[in-house]
Amino acid sequence: MLTRIDHVGIACHSLDSTIDFYRRTYGFEVAHVEVNEEQGVREAMLRVNGTDDGGASYLQLLEPIREDSPVAAFLARKGEGVHHIAFGTPDVAAEAGSVAENGVRVLDAEPRRGTMGSTITFLHPKDCGGVLTELVQAAGDDEQAGAPDA
Repeated sequence: MLTRIDHVGIACHSLDSTIDFYRRTYGFEVAHVEVNEEQGVREAMLRVNGTDDGGASYLQLLEPIREDSPVAAFLARKGEGVHHIAFGTPDVAAEAGSVAENGVRVLDAEPRRGTMGSTITFLHPKDCGGVLTELVQAAGDDEQAGAPDA
């Protein structure tokens, strides 16, 4: 079951200047910053509403840290802009199985670690109306037994 829009991922060339834009323009503040070596990005989560304890929606700003990352390839092809949308779920593995039964290709064989200790998987954009879609299980969700360590 999908429970919310968790975040919208935005690819950018400069994390710092993009954070500054969202702060000045909309008053959004940074909830979290990290480097994800596996995905080749430096990222920031800007809270749009709710609290970090639950119910929050975010903008995820993504700056590539190496040329071979998927975000660097996206920027080279399309420039800055919306990269993906992510839906929250209490059980990412079960939700991935459910959408796969409906003919949607799941890009990760097994859910993996995401931002802020979450567990994630991606769905093929060609099966989702041209939109790269991410499923997110927040760290600490009750059904996260067996998820990768943060």
